[in-house]
Amino acid sequence: MKLYITSASPYSRMARIMLIEKRLERRVEVNPAQTRVDGSPFYAINPSGRVPYLVCEDGIGLEESALICEYFDTLDGAPLLARPAPLQALTVARLEARARSLLDGLAVWFRETARPAGEGSPTVIRHEQARSDRLLDWWEENILDPWMQGPLNLAQLTLGCALGFEPRLPGWNWRKGRPSLAHWYERVASRPSFVATVPPPFVSAH
Repeated sequence: MKLYITSASPYSRMARIMLIEKRLERRVEVNPAQTRVDGSPFYAINPSGRVPYLVCEDGIGLEESALICEYFDTLDGAPLLARPAPLQALTVARLEARARSLLDGLAVWFRETARPAGEGSPTVIRHEQARSDRLLDWWEENILDPWMQGPLNLAQLTLGCALGFEPRLPGWNWRKGRPSLAHWYERVASRPSFVATVPPPFVSAH
């Protein structure tokens, strides 16, 4: 299998974490992809240009981090991720969606910050900063939910990668005033798979 990623992408990080958690390093070749570059060879592999992207052993391509994580988790017939019973599925899906909203907003914030001087939108940045503050306050109040405290699941994985995006957003101090969330994150971030996939800090080209 071939996994296409960028080292800074929190979505790629989710797939890389699952690859390590499932001990698939020998089965999966990890390849850096050029994204947001005109004429990138990666576009011939994945026309959308998004990462992560997995080419399975049968040649089928999978796009979308949660889908790839789920696929990795089922390969050996011994799933690692905790999955809810049908009556609890909505609760866990709600948590995962809330974590994904935070992650998606942070990705937009970063892209605006990383644009060449004069091209980034201060309005969009302010909007995403305000959104992240609201969501982080919500998580501070809800992080003790049993599904966020038990065995690893997709909601925890998504939130952990969102909070771990901190090195890419200089000056973003999400821990201030959120002790419960900070304590939760320190536990998740200590997992070897998280330690091995910390994103590089952002160096502005401006």
